[in-house]
Amino acid sequence: MTMPDLEHALDALAGRVSSLREARIAYPGDLAPILDATLAELDTAAELLAEAREALRKAPRRANGKKDGAQRELKLLRQVFRAFPVPVIVLDGGGVVRRINPETSRVLGSPDGYLVGRSFPLLVDVSRRAAFRSHLTSVLQTAQPAAFETRLAHQGRTHVVQLALTRLTMPGEPQQMVAAVALPTEVQLPEPGARRPEQSDGELLLAAARRQDLLAKIGALLLDEEALLRPVALHRATRLLAAEWADWVIADLVRDGVPRRSVVLAPKDHPLGDLLRQVESAEPAGSQIVTQVLERRSGVVLEMVDDETLLGFCADGPVLTVMGAGSLVSVPIGRGDGVLTLVRAHDKQPYALADLAVMQEVGLQVGLAVRAQTSFQSRSRAADALSASVAPRNLPDVPGYEAAAVYHPGSSVGAEFYDVFPLADGWGFALGGAAGKGEEAASVSAMVRGGLRVLSVWETDPDLVMRKVNEALVAQGSGMFVMAVAGFVQGRRILLSSAGHHPAALLQPDGRVRFAAGGGVPLGISAEAETCAETLTVAPGETLMLYSEGLVSSRNERGETYGEERLADVLSRCAGQSPSTVVKAVEADRHAFSGGQVWDEIVVFALRGI
Repeated sequence: MTMPDLEHALDALAGRVSSLREARIAYPGDLAPILDATLAELDTAAELLAEAREALRKAPRRANGKKDGAQRELKLLRQVFRAFPVPVIVLDGGGVVRRINPETSRVLGSPDGYLVGRSFPLLVDVSRRAAFRSHLTSVLQTAQPAAFETRLAHQGRTHVVQLALTRLTMPGEPQQMVAAVALPTEVQLPEPGARRPEQSDGELLLAAARRQDLLAKIGALLLDEEALLRPVALHRATRLLAAEWADWVIADLVRDGVPRRSVVLAPKDHPLGDLLRQVESAEPAGSQIVTQVLERRSGVVLEMVDDETLLGFCADGPVLTVMGAGSLVSVPIGRGDGVLTLVRAHDKQPYALADLAVMQEVGLQVGLAVRAQTSFQSRSRAADALSASVAPRNLPDVPGYEAAAVYHPGSSVGAEFYDVFPLADGWGFALGGAAGKGEEAASVSAMVRGGLRVLSVWETDPDLVMRKVNEALVAQGSGMFVMAVAGFVQGRRILLSSAGHHPAALLQPDGRVRFAAGGGVPLGISAEAETCAETLTVAPGETLMLYSEGLVSSRNERGETYGEERLADVLSRCAGQSPSTVVKAVEADRHAFSGGQVWDEIVVFALRGI
């Protein structure tokens, strides 16, 4: 066959293939005759390849120009290869792509030369890969061509093709090659809006905007208050990624120095079966990609998954093979706190370097959120523990009395405390707070509360207890002082000792309110305690009220303080009421006065004789 004849035959073949494409589009419901014609054209294409190879083999050579003749043969072969109107892929014995013609790039939607050096079986439908490899081996060993139907998926396009394999010998190549001719019989184009390998400026802007939108959504999710209160940050982020950016999302967090699988999200239409459970139970420490990202603390993007063992194995083989993985991106979570891996199927647009950049930012944000959540919850647990150490969960029953209390925490970990506890011959109570805020002040208050409770076991006078607690506080050298009041209930008598605390209020049945002496010097200021001791009698129907600095120092919008006069007015309106009603009335009045604002802790404790 001469070169003009070959060119004429190729032009004719190109015209017939174009007509078949038009017929398939025009008559989608009548594919049988189109498929028969397509197979006939496939045979024609294979024959043309064989004839071109034979013509090259028989081409005359000059006696002194063997090298020049071989170069001419290679040049002619390249021209034929590039002009062929159907996809032709040259594979080596391992199925690695060595050459592709322009029609292959056009049909598969990849840039010229992109697939060279890639494993061609990765484009083949998972269910037909084993069959493809068997056909490839058979063609290499027997030189008999083979043809079969399969699906190819790449760059967001899915093709049902008739694939013909023919063994050939390439000049200058020591091993046998295989020419794979693919005639598409059914094509599924990318979804609208999907990214193409060659993008216009507008498409590039849209892709960049989509990535920025992802970062904005991730930020909004992770900055939400609930993300700190409950362990939802990681799950929220992975759900968003699974909905918009991946088929599979896997998150592995490092715990005790070892990565542990934390989240696995499968495609929405994927059955919740064995594969999902196997991926969830797999040890990420055995995953090459996870280990690599943790060691290097940098992300990896694979536009085409060449090594399907990167995520380890499951009962059905390599995890990535069973997933149908086409591309993946894996990035660190935080600064070595874990690894986030996203996987896309063969029929989806592959990940690119721009996706790696945005996913690394996502991984950093997720890591910061997880750390903030852990720190917040740790501090929250510490604050809860401190709060529990300065206020009882329930008030005990004190014989001859009714008791009630309210406690409102302030804007930070506070230092107010109150307590009711049994004595050898009665009951005791205490109320107070360290001057200051935060964990240190709360711990000092807890120590004073515990000291008053413990020392009251051996002492019958609250003033002696208060003095011994002062000695212990001074010895601690914390530099903090504590205003406190303690009382021992002995029948109708109540022994009080005050160390710089506000005076107790006594509400009588007729509505009159009188205040105790109070006073004294706060604990912790001097080794010699200066307290104020007094004895009160609480008759049936009378109510003894103790309150914190936070109550009387509350301010309204004009800067005025709540004060003890306003407290007395409220108490006078509560004559004859139960302690719970009294403390609620005081609470409601203060709330109205300050517009609902609470800066300092508020404690109100009432003890009514019955």
